[in-house]
Amino acid sequence: MCATDVRTAARSDPQPLDDSMVCVRDATEHNLRGVDVDIPRDRLVAFTGVSGSGKSSLAFGTIFSASQQRYLESISPYARRLIDQGPAPRVGEISGLPPAVALRQTYGGASSRSTVGTVSRVSNVLRMLYSRAGTYPAGRGPEELAGTFPRDAAPLDSDAFSPNTAVGACPTCHGLGRLHVVDESTLVGDEDLSIRDGAVAAWPHGWARGNYRDILAALGIDVDVPFRELPQATRDWLLLTEEHPTVKVHPDRGEDYDGWYMGTYTSPRSWVLHAFGTTKSAAMRAKAAAFLSDEPCPTCQGRRLNPEALAVTIAGENIATANALPLSQLAAFLESARTHPHTQALPTARRQAAEALIGGLLSQLGNLVDLGLGYLAVGRTTATLSGGELQRLHLATQMRSGLFGVLYVLDEPSAGLHPADTATLLTALERLRAAGNSVFVVEHNPQVIEAADWIVDLGPGAGRYGGEVLYNGPAHDITTAKDSVTARYLAAHTPEAPHPAVARTARGWLDLRGVAGHNLQGVDARFPLGVLTAVTGVSGSGKSTLVERALADTVRTHLRVDPAADEEEDASDLGRGATGPTEPDDEGAWAPDEDLVTVAEASGLEQIDRLVSVDQKPIGRTPRSNLATYTGLFDSVRKLYAAQPEAKRRRYTASRFSFNVAAGRCPACLGDGVVSIEMLFLPTETAACPVCEGGRYNPDTLAVTVKDKTIADVLAMTVEEAEEFFADLPAAARILTLLKDIGLGYLTLGQSATTLSGGEAQRIKLVSELHRAPRGHTLYLLDEPTSGLHPADVDRLVAQLQKLVDAGNTVVVVEHDLRTIAAADHLIDLGPGAGHEGGRIIATGTPEDVAETDTPTARYLSPYLTGA
Repeated sequence: MCATDVRTAARSDPQPLDDSMVCVRDATEHNLRGVDVDIPRDRLVAFTGVSGSGKSSLAFGTIFSASQQRYLESISPYARRLIDQGPAPRVGEISGLPPAVALRQTYGGASSRSTVGTVSRVSNVLRMLYSRAGTYPAGRGPEELAGTFPRDAAPLDSDAFSPNTAVGACPTCHGLGRLHVVDESTLVGDEDLSIRDGAVAAWPHGWARGNYRDILAALGIDVDVPFRELPQATRDWLLLTEEHPTVKVHPDRGEDYDGWYMGTYTSPRSWVLHAFGTTKSAAMRAKAAAFLSDEPCPTCQGRRLNPEALAVTIAGENIATANALPLSQLAAFLESARTHPHTQALPTARRQAAEALIGGLLSQLGNLVDLGLGYLAVGRTTATLSGGELQRLHLATQMRSGLFGVLYVLDEPSAGLHPADTATLLTALERLRAAGNSVFVVEHNPQVIEAADWIVDLGPGAGRYGGEVLYNGPAHDITTAKDSVTARYLAAHTPEAPHPAVARTARGWLDLRGVAGHNLQGVDARFPLGVLTAVTGVSGSGKSTLVERALADTVRTHLRVDPAADEEEDASDLGRGATGPTEPDDEGAWAPDEDLVTVAEASGLEQIDRLVSVDQKPIGRTPRSNLATYTGLFDSVRKLYAAQPEAKRRRYTASRFSFNVAAGRCPACLGDGVVSIEMLFLPTETAACPVCEGGRYNPDTLAVTVKDKTIADVLAMTVEEAEEFFADLPAAARILTLLKDIGLGYLTLGQSATTLSGGEAQRIKLVSELHRAPRGHTLYLLDEPTSGLHPADVDRLVAQLQKLVDAGNTVVVVEHDLRTIAAADHLIDLGPGAGHEGGRIIATGTPEDVAETDTPTARYLSPYLTGA
């Protein structure tokens, strides 16, 4: 036992415990208030509490980080320098801590070379199988069939079956499977316009466009005549040339301006290829992609490998075909390959190798299928996976490792899972625990929490109102915890999510017919307008394809939305348009566009005036991006400070109060507020800037105050504090009220965007849309908006969505949360299974209508309906 008893006031009839405990003393990470807690090992432990209560700070920031630090202390100092160690946890003492593995929610990167197969390690073994047991073409191979192969022929190495290697990749597309070719017909938008008036569509906006225009004028090309009147040779050169001439440019800035600079020309074709391949701006890359045609590689027909590798087969199929199979179908294929004549004809050593490799693959695939991932194809890129899918891929790898005595810390493993799939997940977690491991999960899902052996509940609120352990004991006793918000949602009859006062009926319909793409095959979908619609179904049934691809893209095309219309290549992530980086993979190649999703016919689009699609991707990629800058409320705050008498006396403008502007920020930390301290063999530490003491600004800027508060003081305020402080500043007050109402009152205005959860980021994005003045009938699309939210926070979010509908808009959510589904006006249920077993609409209507059907969703929905 630890030094203190694990029993709490909330526990009744305490049960005898094992002596093996993880004992935490004086944990102060983030908002934890000197937490002392003893947690049993070899159990499934759920860390619960409202969003921002301190769950992750305790489970990941304290317990896992401490275990990681102890491991790093055991390796050589030189090796430690090569590892990103992260900061040491703020905790007095931790005892009884086993080796730990963390499985977090992460979004797939943009690399086309990271796939389901590479993450799960299935691809490694599959390549070895084709190398050692494949049927080779005549003249080369490790085995003899009908006397056509020489005995000493060497098999291809397993690397030859990887599109990520020089020896295996198709020489034409370099292993990408697709080619991006500039569509020359799109480079000019209107040939009746002159270059000065914007004839060339495939140039960036702003200064760069004018720069290229002025360079052409300096080269002697007439930029004022209609483009079609230019000589054909001139048109071809300026659009397609790969030359980059540099000339002296005299920009046209009025008669009194005689300045000049040396300008280098880039043709629209070269700009498109360069922007598409190198920009870190997702919107700029989307702009460049609009001028490209995406075609299968003519050499490999999209299979990514060179002809030599594609000629090798197992049971008559090459490795590209095997990679295209869903994991469940790949398992069936490998079972049949065991007894296939080609396999049986192998020499004894090769046949034994094939049997061993197939056996290992089937074991790996079994874990993946058991975790509900059987619908994923081996070759599917991780960029298309949700955070939950990626985490379960890593979990399957850990399950196969057979480790004993390990602490697994998981971040909401049920995120993105249908209740039917959650049951499968719980079986997997129980297997890990039964194998002699400890499993700690940060969770909101009542289905997982109720299945846990032990619960550590934090709260009572979020941010500075949380950070206390409200309950620490057996799961079945948590209902006795008086201050626990979690306990109220684990009772037999949980509260309903906010419903409309009166049942709504559709005021029109948006019809999509013949939707095809991924696993959707000619689906006809009808979306009611003026109501809240939930699109439901098991994981992988086609929900996101229908909503985020088919519906969203169709409406965007109708509204002629240009995602890059107002974002420059070097766009700052401090504005609302930034959605995070889009990085190239390790070999500098970009992910090809996803499989095309097509809609044969659409009607009812004229009833939509605006589209807002809100996801859970980060709102910024650097610590400088924060809640205040993203929502736009900081603009009005800076204007307020610039309007103060002292600011006017000093001739300060609003830009002076930006910590990104040299004039106003601290010169020592450049506006970060913190400095990094390199410790050589120890983890890098961060500390408040010794000059500004964390204030971010220089003393002259901080001399201007509002109600005795500096601009730095404002950034340190929580949303709730700022709402009161700026009550008489309508532009800011409206945003702050919305943030509080949606459950984010605990966040500070200056909190770095990189520290926000996906659910927090999504709600901030929603608020940035809600505070705008209404502009006609808006269609709101949200992909699993309740993912990562405590049920109490779900209620706040659903209440806001209901208000949107009451204001005359249409809201469509892809959702698994049963309380939210029950509060919807209309359901579209897809399935019945995942992957090739799904992709069909199997039920539609009100929640009550769908509950009467025999679908996976219906089986779990009935208890959550009114009067059930």
